Amino acid sequence: MKRLICILCPKGCHLEIDEKQGYKVSGNGCPRGEQYGKREVIAPVRTLTSTVKVVDALHSRCPVKTDSAIPRKLILKAMRLLDNVQLQAPVHCGDIVIENVFDSGANIIATRDLDKVS
Repeated sequence: MKRLICILCPKGCHLEIDEKQGYKVSGNGCPRGEQYGKREVIAPVRTLTSTVKVVDALHSRCPVKTDSAIPRKLILKAMRLLDNVQLQAPVHCGDIVIENVFDSGANIIATRDLDKVS
């Protein structure tokens, strides 16, 4: 039996997921909680947020994130990958930094505009 707190709304339902009963979820106040509980136990996903190096800009780091959630087991591997990324200014919000990271279907994108400093 796994116990989680649902994060899909401010209510924060206390979920119990019974793996032996086909991932039966109890404690949810809505159908979204049931879906969240099952997904979190079977195949958890997360949105990755971080920063990467950027040269020739006012700031030396550019914030980035995945444009969709990736499997939680890929988060540390993706963070290590970002350690070696260096962007060249100008950078625009929405620019793809890494496409289809680890064949997950998610792109890592820039989340801030950074103009080139002369």
